[in-house]
Amino acid sequence: MIDRTPVSQAAARKLQQMIHDDTFAADEKLPSQRVLAERLGISRPSLREALLTLETLGQVRTFPGRGTFVTKNGARRVSDNPDWRYGEEHSIQSVFEVRILLEARLARHAAAHATLDDIQALAEFTDRMERAWAVQDLIENVEADLAFHRRIAAKTPNTLLAQTYDHVAALLSETQRQPIPFTREERMSESIAEHRRIIAALDQRDPEAAERAMADHIRNTAACAGITV
Repeated sequence: MIDRTPVSQAAARKLQQMIHDDTFAADEKLPSQRVLAERLGISRPSLREALLTLETLGQVRTFPGRGTFVTKNGARRVSDNPDWRYGEEHSIQSVFEVRILLEARLARHAAAHATLDDIQALAEFTDRMERAWAVQDLIENVEADLAFHRRIAAKTPNTLLAQTYDHVAALLSETQRQPIPFTREERMSESIAEHRRIIAALDQRDPEAAERAMADHIRNTAACAGITV
């Protein structure tokens, strides 16, 4: 099989592992982007994208004129959250508002169209989330979460809704990464339980319950990021 993992994502995983095994210790300044890109064998644009992912997840922090540093372990306060990377285009508030409307409706559609294979896949994505969080593999945790939501979105027969979801997918994905730095153990347990409620509603082919469970999940995720929707 061909490995289709984006270069930047593979680099983010490598850097995360280097942080976990103390190749780069807490509070340590990372090498310059030129040196780090050469060390990883990637382009500087790919490295910058990888560092943006890690910064959103709270594993590094960039300070203008000083460089990029590994952050200390542990959840941060909402006020410590890195800048919303799409702020010049749309506020995080507006993206969460769109997300709750769009994904709740997509969940409603999925209740009528999800197959047994879909239900099993959604359960596995949720299990992957839980396992990844247990070992603090934040990249895998978020990737499994993204796969969960994409699988549900793919079940809609409404092509315009599907195209709209694809068009704003990068924005929606960022709202799934953004709360991670200050997600505490109990909130992740709640989030995983919310996923399982969505799965149960889909399995029971209950569109109202699926729509409500998805809306509640996104609302709670937004609250974790300090956003009310």
